[in-house]
Amino acid sequence: MRVAVTGKQGQVVSALLERGPAAGVEIVAVGRPELDLVDRNSIRAVLSQIRPDAIVSAAAYTAVDKAESEEALAFAVNAEGATAIAELASEFGIPVVHLSTDYVFPGDKHDVYVETDATDPLSAYGRSKLAGEVGVASANPNHAILRTAWVYSPFGANFLTTMLRLAETRDSLNVVGDQHGTPTSALDIADAVITIVKRLSVDPDTKLRGVFHLTGSGDTTWADFAEAIFASLLAKSGKIVSVRRITTAEYPTPARRPANSRLSNEKLKQAYGFVLPDWRVSAKVVLDRLL
Repeated sequence: MRVAVTGKQGQVVSALLERGPAAGVEIVAVGRPELDLVDRNSIRAVLSQIRPDAIVSAAAYTAVDKAESEEALAFAVNAEGATAIAELASEFGIPVVHLSTDYVFPGDKHDVYVETDATDPLSAYGRSKLAGEVGVASANPNHAILRTAWVYSPFGANFLTTMLRLAETRDSLNVVGDQHGTPTSALDIADAVITIVKRLSVDPDTKLRGVFHLTGSGDTTWADFAEAIFASLLAKSGKIVSVRRITTAEYPTPARRPANSRLSNEKLKQAYGFVLPDWRVSAKVVLDRLL
């Protein structure tokens, strides 16, 4: 099975390239300069040449704060580009798996969010990703839209690797402690995407299609996540790094973040029969690898 994935450098793309072969899936990563999500002609040319059995729409404009001043570009990539990918997948008669985000929600709910909860993004990035969801769903009925959150991995820059980098020169860090969510390993996301793509390619069951939440199990705060990272660092190296909990108000950013990013994965479990591991387990896997 050949699966085209948009993007070349992203965390999920890197994880798919690593996990695909063992699962019997050929992952073909396509991105700039050959494929540019703001250039529909390039999308058609590249994917027509590859002729994949499915497409994973993973590339996105992810500079959350910068999107506040570049909203048009964020929409061009995250909405119009994602829609173009889904349209082409529909033309080819193949499924599309599209990665979305917890940022489509306002974060003011006291319980976990389910897929049918009202969306109301707080940021330009969130609005662009929500528009992408709408575009993908309308362009190709053979879709699975996966909302994930707090993604980390052994690849590139993310919260986990940033904490380890800062710990090299600091003994104490200020970390936001009033935002709640679930750290999600890109390696786990890749395994899930491969499972979902395989099912979509052969099973016409409508319950396999639509919007799903895909995050690690359990929940935490950024400060607690940081403490878990530094506990592993201490065990491996003896380095002690303390965490000072601060509020969101004490760490202002151009884009507002949801205070509650906890997503229910029950719909995914009912449709596909699996849930991702507890975030602590998956974080330890990545930390053991990096440390």
